[in-house]
Amino acid sequence: MASALGKLLGSVLTEALPHATIVVAVDPAAVHHAVVGRVRFDAVVADLIWMDPAYEYVFDGLDVLKVLRESNRSAPMIMALHGHGIERDHLEEAITQPEVVGVVQKAAGFGPPVEAVQLAAAGHTLPKAKFPIGQRLICPSLDSYFSHGRRGHTAARLAGAIAAGRATDYQSLAAATCMPLNTVNKLVSYLGPLIQARSEHDSELPLNSQTVYRWCGEHSRYVLSWTRRNGCEHIPGK
Repeated sequence: MASALGKLLGSVLTEALPHATIVVAVDPAAVHHAVVGRVRFDAVVADLIWMDPAYEYVFDGLDVLKVLRESNRSAPMIMALHGHGIERDHLEEAITQPEVVGVVQKAAGFGPPVEAVQLAAAGHTLPKAKFPIGQRLICPSLDSYFSHGRRGHTAARLAGAIAAGRATDYQSLAAATCMPLNTVNKLVSYLGPLIQARSEHDSELPLNSQTVYRWCGEHSRYVLSWTRRNGCEHIPGK
C-alpha cells in the first residue's frame, strides 16, 4: 500500500486479509525500501496523486509504477483515486499501462479496496462497472502527445520548465531547457496543437504564449511528473 495516508487502509487490509502480508509505504523512501531487493508483491495499491504538500509535486502513483519496473518487481497494480479533477492527466496515462488492472475510488469506503486487492492478487482485472473511473477522459492525453517522437519530447521539456517556474520569457526558457532560442520561440507551435485538440482554450481568443503559460500551470502536477519519469529530471531544477 503506497500512500502518504496508507497506514489507515493498511490496517483495514491486514484485518480483512489475515493470511496476507501487508506492507505500507508512506513516502518515496519507504516505497523504494519496500520494493528494491524484496520478493514480488501479489498486488500493489497506490494513490494516483499523493495528497501531501511534501510529495504532490515530486512523487505519485506513476512513480511507484516506475520503481516497480526498474526493480524488476512489476505486479498487478490498483490506482486509488480521490475523485478530483487534478487526477485526470495522471489517470489518462495510468489506465494505458499493462500493470494497472483498475482503479478504486477512495470515497467509496474500505470495502472496494479490499475486494480489488483480492481480485488483483488472483490475476483478475477489475470490472469497470463495479470499479468505475469516475470522470470523463480527454483525448489526446498529455502522455500520448509527449511520447510521440522528438517533437512531443521537446514540447514536454518546454512545458516542464514553465510548470517548474523556471521560465518567464523566451530567454529564461532557453536557459532552463538548454534549447536554442530559435526552438523556444516556437513554443506555441509545440504546445498549441495539444491545447486545441483537448479543447482547453476558448477558440474565440488568440492562442499565444500567455495561453501556453497558463495551461502549463494548470497541468503542472502531471507535466512535472512526466518529465521526471522520462529522462528530463534536470528540467524542473531544484
